[in-house]
Amino acid sequence: MSQTTTIAVGEDYDVLVGHSVSARVAEVLPQGVARVLVVHGEPLAPFADPIVAALRGAGIEVHVAAVPDAEAAKTVEVAAGLWASMGRAGFTRSDAVVAVGGGSVTDLGGWAAAAWLRGVAVVHVPTTVLGMVDAAVGGKTGINTAEGKNLVGAFHTPAAVLCDLDHLATLPPADLSAGLAEVVKGGFIADPRILEIVEADASGVQDPGSDSLREVIERKIAVKASVVAADLRESHLREILNYGHTLGHAIEHHEGYRMRHGEAVAIGMVFAAEVAHRTGRIDADLLERHRYVLGLLGLPTSYSGATFDELLAALRRDKKTRGATLRFVVLDGLAAPARLEGPEEQLLRDAYAALV
Repeated sequence: MSQTTTIAVGEDYDVLVGHSVSARVAEVLPQGVARVLVVHGEPLAPFADPIVAALRGAGIEVHVAAVPDAEAAKTVEVAAGLWASMGRAGFTRSDAVVAVGGGSVTDLGGWAAAAWLRGVAVVHVPTTVLGMVDAAVGGKTGINTAEGKNLVGAFHTPAAVLCDLDHLATLPPADLSAGLAEVVKGGFIADPRILEIVEADASGVQDPGSDSLREVIERKIAVKASVVAADLRESHLREILNYGHTLGHAIEHHEGYRMRHGEAVAIGMVFAAEVAHRTGRIDADLLERHRYVLGLLGLPTSYSGATFDELLAALRRDKKTRGATLRFVVLDGLAAPARLEGPEEQLLRDAYAALV
C-alpha cells in the first residue's frame, strides 16, 4: 500500500488520503458494528463492490443501496428509501452507514445516518475531488427541497473519511476541474500556496495521478479540517468556507441543479471578489487573480443565465441570511476572509452586472 496521509479533524476523527485506503473501511468503523448499509451512486458499483467485500470479510452483515447520481440523490424520497432499508434490516444504534460517491451521496448518506435512531455512525468514502475536499469533511449533511439547496439537514460528525485517490482515475475531466473550484477557494481564504501550485502547474493539477493534485487536495482538506475543528456548527469561523457559495447556490437553484456545484461556486467567488473590490476591501490585482486562476482550470468566471432579480429570492433564503439582512463572505485581502452584512442592493447589482 502506498503512503497514506492522515489529517486529523480535531480530536473527533481522521481523514485518510492515499491509494487503496478504501480497503481499510472495516478498521475505521466503531467497535461493535454488526450491520452496515453501503450507499453508493448508481454508476459507482465497481467502487462499492470491493468495500462490500472487505466489510463482509470482516464478518459484518452488509446491505447495499444504489441511489441516483448527483443532486438527484438529495431528496426526501431517496432518504426515506434508505431508512426503509435500515428498518427492514433491523439496524440499531450500534450499526453504521458507509457512503460511497461524490458530495451528493455523502450529503445524503450522512443525513440518513444522522436521522436514523437520532444518529448512527457514518464513514464517508468520497470518489470525487469535490467530495474529498469539501462535502465529506466537516459533518455537514443534507438534502435539497424545491425551495433551495441543503435547506434540510443536520451536523453529524463521521467516524472517518477515506479519500482513495485511485477513484479519481475514472473521474470525467469536467468533474475533476469543477471539484478544483473548492480547492481554489481554500487558497483564497486560507492557504495561498494552493494558488501558487495551480498557477505553476495547472495541467498537472488536473492530472488524476499527479503529485500536484494530491498536494492541493491534502492542503484543502487541512484547511477545512482546521476550520471545522474550531467551529463544527457554523456559528462563526466556519462561515468562511461559504466563500462563493451565496451566489453559487442561487445559481444552482435557478439552473435546477443541472450546473456542477464547482462551476457555480467559481462564478460565486468572482462575484464575491467584485463585491469586495467595490467596497475597497481588495485591490484590482486580487480581483483579477480570481479570474486568472479559475480560468487556468477551465472554470467559468462569468454568467448570464439569469437576471439579478431572478436570483434575489434564492439569495434571501441563504443559510447565512439573518432576517432580511443578506450576509456574504468576502475577502479583506488574500487569506483574510471576512463577513459583509447588509450591503446596498445596488452594489450587489453592479457586482453581478460585471459577471455578464
